[in-house]
Amino acid sequence: MYFIDPLGQEQQLQSPPKRIVSLVPSQTELLFDLGLDKEVVGITKFCIHPNLKWKEVARVGGTKNVRLDNVRRLQPDLIIANKEENTKDQIEALAAEFPVWMSNIHTLDEAFDMIRVVGNFADKQEEAENLVSEIMRNWAPIKNIAAGKKVAYLIWQHPEMLAANDTFIGDVLRFCGYGNVADNQTRYPEVSIERLQSLNPDHILLASEPFPFVEKHAARYRALFPNTSVKLVDGEMFSWYGSRMKLAAPYIASLF
Repeated sequence: MYFIDPLGQEQQLQSPPKRIVSLVPSQTELLFDLGLDKEVVGITKFCIHPNLKWKEVARVGGTKNVRLDNVRRLQPDLIIANKEENTKDQIEALAAEFPVWMSNIHTLDEAFDMIRVVGNFADKQEEAENLVSEIMRNWAPIKNIAAGKKVAYLIWQHPEMLAANDTFIGDVLRFCGYGNVADNQTRYPEVSIERLQSLNPDHILLASEPFPFVEKHAARYRALFPNTSVKLVDGEMFSWYGSRMKLAAPYIASLF
């Protein structure tokens, strides 16, 4: 299989990889769920799913601070990275030595394509296609479940930052029918409390990651937005674009 690596070089995998290092938590979970327990030899400290299996695999640092020497010692025949989650200079350094495949996910459709590509890499095409079909079935009932509601999805506090357009989270909100108050912006814009109040969202969703919003934070926003529904939500369910999507749709449905 051919692909273009982060250095713009064409790479070819002659056979399914036997030593994979994954630098993306959601895609690490996907690899395990596709049955690649033995092939995954290195992961980040944020790769915490599936439960227990991650404890058996070597850690290579964080998503933003990969320990390159740890990766080199593992001698991978494929490294899986992500444009948003990993650091450009580190990925380029690794790509100079090893095959690196980089995902860049902004939509549900791109997530489905990613699952299929990983399945092709690993000779798990049937498992990948079955997974995509299962996710699609799970997601069908929540299409437009929030129709007519305006939402502000916060990923950070001080400064407040929103998930806007051109993000996977934004596409999930769009699928659910939400009117995103940040939809006229891109990526993760900052917003003042005064501006957010003027946008008058029906729902404020406080994600558990990357900022770990908890109840004390929710209480603050409820005081600032007395006419708005403020909820703490599991950020993995809105932002992980691998096999965790199987669980995301029932979780989102439960919010309603």
